[in-house]
Amino acid sequence: MDNLRKGFPVLQQYTYLNTAASGLLPEKVWEFRQDHDLDFLIQASILKEKQGEVLTEVREAVGDFFHCAPNRVALVPNFSYGFNSLLESISGDKKALLLENDYPSINWPVKSRKFETVFAKIDQNLEDNILQKIEKEKPDFFAFSIVQYINGVKLGIDFLKELKQKFPDLILIADGTQYLGTENFKFDETNIDVVISSCYKWLNGGYGNGFMLFNDDIQGKISPKHLGFGSLQGKYKAHEGNFIGKFEPGHQDTLNYGSLKVAIDVIKEKGMENIETQVKKLKNGAAQKFLEAGLIEPWIGERPDIAPLFNIKGDEKLSEKLRSEGVITSRRGDGIRVSMHYFNTEDELKLLFKLLKI
Repeated sequence: MDNLRKGFPVLQQYTYLNTAASGLLPEKVWEFRQDHDLDFLIQASILKEKQGEVLTEVREAVGDFFHCAPNRVALVPNFSYGFNSLLESISGDKKALLLENDYPSINWPVKSRKFETVFAKIDQNLEDNILQKIEKEKPDFFAFSIVQYINGVKLGIDFLKELKQKFPDLILIADGTQYLGTENFKFDETNIDVVISSCYKWLNGGYGNGFMLFNDDIQGKISPKHLGFGSLQGKYKAHEGNFIGKFEPGHQDTLNYGSLKVAIDVIKEKGMENIETQVKKLKNGAAQKFLEAGLIEPWIGERPDIAPLFNIKGDEKLSEKLRSEGVITSRRGDGIRVSMHYFNTEDELKLLFKLLKI
């Protein structure tokens, strides 16, 4: 357990249950950033001459960690940039399926374009709602969060696999920002067409870095249009049909993407299996306690595949009380969002339960 908490100084000051809002910055990432900018200060363009090598290492690290060939990994500054770029590559006469009240950075960009849009309701019949909408409306693509940002409702990877098998022509576009880093994820086994993610939450990569993972079939279904000098720079670009280059048209930031590489190294050092085990223990224990206290809706807490974030009943007064006791959470919707990651402990949850009087 000490190894999982090592390298996060903020844990000495707070009970941090707010990864769903912002992940912690590991010491090793901070050290890399300090060294990088010192090198830039004294080397200037000499440092940037190594940009291609650095970005190749990041791309390969992301691909290796998420089981996706590096020539199908695009590096983008955040989810929203990547998602909007992707939408620009889909013709406006297509029909989109979205989830009601999904993350605004998913639903707003789709609704702002010319796509015909239909919605599936998020409730105890979520999976059936999705299937019925697809069968009735026959959308061309389905864009969704794997984990809902407000209440933690999660679409299971097995369900998504089955969905693609049943509707092979449906393009699945997944936001992994509230999911990736909580459990092992093998992209090429999921049948998802595109996964896009920012990395400042559960991957602890800091801000300004993200990525897109593409399956083998997607290139013939979309037509990316962005181009720039950066589109042909570096390995896996010029000689690979320039597909991922169309999502990387400009100069890439070695500071932020290099931070992601170090963050992945930190996760691998701690062990993804250890991380997944700890997250599972914490989320299951929290779900049971919240259910018993009536702080979350039963249909959410009793789902077979839950995420480590919950929206519990509570007002601004309770939120302020938690903060005064050093317990960091977020106000979301009508409640208080509590999220736990691998560096949290059962003792920290006991403190939370004590303050909630449950």
